[in-house]
Parts: sequence; structure tokens; C-alpha cells
Amino acid sequence: MLSASLRLDPARVVAPVSRRTFGSFVEHMGRCVYTGIYEPTHPTADADGFRQDVLALTRELGVTVVRYPGGNFVSGYRWEDGIGPVADRPVRRDLAWRSLESNEVGIDEFMRWAGKAGVEVMYALNLGTRGVQEALDVHEYLNQPDRTRLAELRRANGAAEPYGIRMFCLGNEMDGPWQLGHKTAGEYGRLAVETARALRAADPDVELVVCGSSGSSMPTFAAWEAEVLEHAYDEVDAISAHAYYEPVDGDVGSFLASAVDMDHVIDSVIATADSVGARRKSSKRLNISFDEWNVWYLRQFMADRDTGSTEWPFAPRVIEDCYTVTDAVVVGNLLVSLLRHSDRVTAACQAQLVNVIAPIRSEPGGPAWRQTIFHPFAITARLARGTVLRVELEAPAYQTDRYGEVPLLDAVATHDTGSGDVTLFLVNRHQTEAMALSVPLAGFGGGLRVAESWTVADDDPAATNTAEHPDRVVARPAGHAEVTGGVLHATLPALSWTAIRLEGGVARPADPAALA
Repeated sequence: MLSASLRLDPARVVAPVSRRTFGSFVEHMGRCVYTGIYEPTHPTADADGFRQDVLALTRELGVTVVRYPGGNFVSGYRWEDGIGPVADRPVRRDLAWRSLESNEVGIDEFMRWAGKAGVEVMYALNLGTRGVQEALDVHEYLNQPDRTRLAELRRANGAAEPYGIRMFCLGNEMDGPWQLGHKTAGEYGRLAVETARALRAADPDVELVVCGSSGSSMPTFAAWEAEVLEHAYDEVDAISAHAYYEPVDGDVGSFLASAVDMDHVIDSVIATADSVGARRKSSKRLNISFDEWNVWYLRQFMADRDTGSTEWPFAPRVIEDCYTVTDAVVVGNLLVSLLRHSDRVTAACQAQLVNVIAPIRSEPGGPAWRQTIFHPFAITARLARGTVLRVELEAPAYQTDRYGEVPLLDAVATHDTGSGDVTLFLVNRHQTEAMALSVPLAGFGGGLRVAESWTVADDDPAATNTAEHPDRVVARPAGHAEVTGGVLHATLPALSWTAIRLEGGVARPADPAALA
């Protein structure tokens, strides 16, 4: 058995846990909306046509914020198509995913769904085929209380109170040649800053996310961020980052180390943004909205995609990846990466919520179920509380083709000073050997004990969940985790993700004045 140790210190704080880290993404793509969150004829559908089985799983997943309505879709979207009487709404071509959009679900319907799900909405604006005026118009419809034409139109459509959306994305992946309205960094930077200034004139408290690169493999990665921020740095609050991972040519070892690349992406974007800020002699520090991330079998999707098709289907089955145990371990590790960068990554959205590369799957008229990747996300969202702590690892390493030498153990910890709880999120990247872990806890005042522990692992790393066997892979109580002599001892199975919550530590009041 492998052995490793981990050191924690309650004084070594990264940042508070941002609840927006546990975001998701709903795009009008494939079956994410239609037969995903919305299916009026489904046995569980409520009066608004939303599937209550999917709503229940969304709440269980712990989603806090949802990016909407895209994605590539948004760069050709006319938001006003989706308001007013449904019977009067036009059917449009969606050029991003070559399908038809009925506009049966639009802003008002989605905001009702978000209210039922208890999530904040991050709204993406169309800066592909549209621009400043349309951004102002949709903001007015969403957020103006009354008296203006669009505010009164919203009220007439059934929403008397403004929706109060705070966070807006200034377009989507505008560096990508595949994007409708694709622009150079200079062209996009000018449009982004003009849109940002106009929105701030309407609402000084709005939070704005400017488009970063659509992936670190783009030839313009970092250069794009630098040029865009030369225009927009002073007018935005965050810059986006996107990353998807998959095993390439059967290289599971490198796939299991995907968080190494996510760390690199985050660190590179931070360095670029801070460099621009330094040149501008600005005291402002930009955050990162990592608003698209997941495991995605992209090469298979590209190989299967029929670019010569003349069909225009409605809600087609698109990238409905069926996730394995290995995928779940990688997703859990990506959450570790996001948490340990909580000082700068203040929002993140796993793409997407239902059916399309998603933790939740559903069948039209049939069941909804949890994919393997559901479990590490749901448990992390539930247990990560308080502040993120820096950890020091001592663990054996292994060689990867893509990232060089990588530790077999990866981890992050959170500490809730109000309750005294300490939670560790752990990944054993070894494919065949278990790992014995020891964690000294002396810095936390003693008395800690294991309250709960969960592991995602399986004898078959390719095991999946299906409609017929929805619980083939679940999070199970960890086999061995206990505190003896002030040290946590745990056994991490081979190729596993594990969460361990310790309780009974010294709780500190949130208000220092309470100590008097």
C-alpha cells in the first residue's frame, strides 16, 4: 500500500469558500432545456411544465448559480423571441448546434425555474450578432423596476418585480472561429468595454465578466486575455476561463492529472490579468469566472458530428456522454483545483446541468438519474464551508506523458470556524494501489472526530450509471477513516475521490467582539 501525509494549519487560509464555485450551466443545446428541465407532458411536470424529478436532483446537487442561455447558442440568440404569449413566439434556426429553437422557454420561464431551484442566474449577453443596445434592452427587461417600456412589458408578462440579476457575461468564447460574430481581441475588447460602460451607466452595481480564451490550447491563449483587458480592465470584475478534459489515446494517467492543467490555466490567467493591472498602475484585482468546465469526450463528438447534414432537428441528442468512475474522480479533482484557487476563482459553472455533458440525465417521459460525476459535486457543494486552507502534501509521484511528474495524492481542505468542522477532499490517482493517509490535527485544538466520510471508487473504473441501473455507482461511506492520538488515519482506495468531514473542533465565534 502507498503512504502519504498531509499537513494543515488553520492559520494558512486561502480565502472564504465562494458559494458561486458550485455553479452549473443551462444552454439551449440538445436536450438540456427541452426534455431536460422542461417537459410539460412528463408525469412529474408542474404547472409551468418543469420536471420536478430534475428539479429535485438539481437541489440535491447543490447548485448555487446557473449560467444561461449559453454557450455558443447565445451568440445568435434574440432574447425578445422568448417573451410574451408562447403561441406568438417564432421558431428560429440555431446555427451554433444546427437545430431548431421553439422559444417555448425564454427569460420569464427560466427565471421561474431558477426560483423553484433556488439558484442565482448568471446571464450571458449576445455580443456575437448583437451589441450594446440589445444588452441594455435585456438588462432593462430583467432589472428595471417599472415605468420604462421594457419594465412594463415584463410586468405585463407576469413578473411584477424585477429579477435583480447581478452577474452578466459579456458574450461567449468570442476568440473562437466557430462563434457567430467571432472577433479579434481588439475588436472584441472595444465592444466589451463599450457594453460594460453602458451597463454601468444603467446599473453601477452590476457584475461583469469579460470573455477570456475558450481554452488554453487556443494559439492566442494569454495574448487574447492581455489585449482584451487592455481595453476592458477598468470596467469589468472578472474574466472567464473554460476547460474540458478527456483521456487522449487511452492515456488514463494523464487524464487523472487533469487538475494539473486546470491549475496552470488559472495561474496563467491570473498572471496575465495582474500584469495588465500593473501596467495600468491599478489597485484593482480581477477575479476569474471559470464558467465552463467538465469532462467532455470532445474528440468523439467531433468525429461523429455530421457537418454536411441538411436536417434541422428539434432538441436532438447532442453530447450525452455517459460518465465512468474514472470521470467522476477527475471531476472531483477539478473541484479541488477550483477550491484551492478560491482567492481568485470566485465563480465556476460545470457544463452542463442535464443531458448535455451533464451530472443529471433524463429520458423523455421517463426517469431522471444521477451520473457518476454527480456524487463528488454534490458532496463537495454540501461539505465545503467556511474558509479554504492551504495544504502541504508528502506523497509519491508518477510520470505522465502530458504533465511530467505528478503527485499521486491531491487534496484541499476547508475549515468552518463557526462550527469547528474541518473537511478534506482527497484524490488517489493511482489506478491499482490504495493509499494510507495520515493528517496531524494538533493545530485545531483537539477533539476532532470523523463525522462522515464518502468515497467514489469501484472495482470497475469504467462502471457507469444508466436508466436501468441508476445506482450502479454511488458515493459510499469510506472504508477506514478515524482519528487516533490527534492524527487522522484514512485509507484511500485506488483511483478514488474521498471527502472526510471532521467535527468536534474548537469553534470560534464569527464576530471577534464576542470574545470579549
